[in-house]
Amino acid sequence: MSTSHSSIDRPGNGLLATAGLARRRLFLASFCAALAAISAIGLLAVSGWFLTAAALAGSAGVATAMAFNYLIPSAAIRLLAIVRTLSRYGERLLSHKVALEGMAELRGSLFEKLAAQDSRKAPDTAPGEASTRLIDDVEALEDLVIRQPARHAALVAAATSLALVAFTGLAATIFLTAMMAALPFLFARISRRLTHLPAEAAAAALGDLRERYVELAASRAEIAAYGLAGQAIAELAPLARRLDLARAKLFRAEALQGALLSIYGALGVAGVLLLAKASAPLVALAMLATTSSVEAMGGLSRSLLRRASLAAGLRRIAALNALDPALRPTAESVPQSLTLGGRTFEPGARIAITGPSGSGKTRVLLALAGMGMPTVSLRLDGQDIASCPSPQLRAAFALSPQDAPMLIGSVADNLRIARPGLGEAEMWKALETAQLKKRISRSECGLDTPVSEGGGILSGGERKRLSLARALLAGRPWLLLDEPSEGLDAATEQALVGSLRNWLDRTGTGLVLVSHRNAPLDLCDVHVAVETLA
Repeated sequence: MSTSHSSIDRPGNGLLATAGLARRRLFLASFCAALAAISAIGLLAVSGWFLTAAALAGSAGVATAMAFNYLIPSAAIRLLAIVRTLSRYGERLLSHKVALEGMAELRGSLFEKLAAQDSRKAPDTAPGEASTRLIDDVEALEDLVIRQPARHAALVAAATSLALVAFTGLAATIFLTAMMAALPFLFARISRRLTHLPAEAAAAALGDLRERYVELAASRAEIAAYGLAGQAIAELAPLARRLDLARAKLFRAEALQGALLSIYGALGVAGVLLLAKASAPLVALAMLATTSSVEAMGGLSRSLLRRASLAAGLRRIAALNALDPALRPTAESVPQSLTLGGRTFEPGARIAITGPSGSGKTRVLLALAGMGMPTVSLRLDGQDIASCPSPQLRAAFALSPQDAPMLIGSVADNLRIARPGLGEAEMWKALETAQLKKRISRSECGLDTPVSEGGGILSGGERKRLSLARALLAGRPWLLLDEPSEGLDAATEQALVGSLRNWLDRTGTGLVLVSHRNAPLDLCDVHVAVETLA
């Protein structure tokens, strides 16, 4: 499903390739759209011919009116109306089905690829920006996929109208052919000048608003606690006004474009009327066919413009789509020596990183876990940490960070991500070591106790211990702990330190610890000042 940046600019399969869709998946929708276009033009054309012919027959006298065959045209009108309704419904149903299913697959694929990236080398994408890429850009692509059958239908509509106008003479046919050929290029230029910049401005304003909203939503508890809702709303207001202004400009430009298209259609009808060399009913047929075809080709021009206006978003999707498709398997967990600065520690060593607040102790743990580039000298089995591939670091280190992220789901869900195939007995054992077993067992749901993004019913200390249990279950040779007892009372802290010591003794796991509290530091045999690692 990978695609290059340039693939979105190629006509035909470029857009579908960006969406990860095969052309055949939209074939039926395009067929229904083409059938609807033919039926719509035929309905207008036959109706115009029928009404004009009936009027002429009526004015010619009773005998002519009695001889006029109105059954076949009226039956044709009913048939065309039914076919147009059914085919239009089929086109909407099939195109939306393909788009919705395709975009669901695409979002999952893009999220997987974003999650699989080595955070040391991947672009620094803020949550709001990632949300914009996965929501706004994909929604724009979804809209373009839905419009794809209409583009094919526009070409069919133009060909159908030309075939009908051909009954009125060569001059009218050549004139309409020139009008149809010039319309996409002419309106592409007009539309680009009118709507390209407003469309880009609206997309950028929406992205900025969404990004800032996501950032504020992440602090919703603090905003509510300190009564900062008014300040948050005031901060979003300029971004919302900017979006409203950009959309207003875009809507005015689109309205002007629609007016110009109506004028263009009127000129086409007038030209066909002047150049047609046929009976009045056939001229009426040609005029209405021209009106319908100009409208259809105008829709094609708008679709092409919208695609051009969203080129930046499509390039972002293509760039994400070209990333490595999935997480590489974690390498085999083999005990390896760890070098901090100029000191090398064998597997199973217990090391405390010490230093004042802000000195970079947490950055050392994040660098070991592969979540940031090292700022000090760090080596794993003699290899510089910066050059170690991400799977190797995942196999060597299990991290319980200071601010532990929670997966929306249950306690068991948050534990299972440590490694596949975990059983309940192993989970309870890890919770017992993390001094969380009693708390979870008292819950009615047990391991199925719900956990939200912010921890739900779990306190800050309980979330930290759940993260610790998850790190223990990973079974890595080195355990990285950042302030593991923060937020705990003295008794719970002592119990946690004791159970961790027993677990380390039993498993032979190495420990790299950062803590401002004295009790956890008793776990370590060696204290290394972060200032000495440079």
